[in-house]
Amino acid sequence: MPQGDKSSYTDKQRRKAHHIEESEKKRGVSSKRAAQIGYATVNKESHGGKKSGSGRGTKESHASSKKGGHKGAANVSHAARVRAGKKAARTREQHAH
Repeated sequence: MPQGDKSSYTDKQRRKAHHIEESEKKRGVSSKRAAQIGYATVNKESHGGKKSGSGRGTKESHASSKKGGHKGAANVSHAARVRAGKKAARTREQHAH
């Protein structure tokens, strides 16, 4: 099997990778890099392509999916952070008196 061949993935793994890829594209990542991230995440969770044999392998870990999305201050504009800081300062000032 040549490098980059996706034939060893199950339909569910392909759907998962495609969904992750679409999410990454929405965040502004290039198509090629988004596909890499999608399959890398699937590999990390399910330990690669499909495996034969009943009960073979380890359980899937969904930690990398939960970690995604990059929530927090990184997705907030500078102006919004400044507004929040000024509002917090006013609130602290009001509560101090």
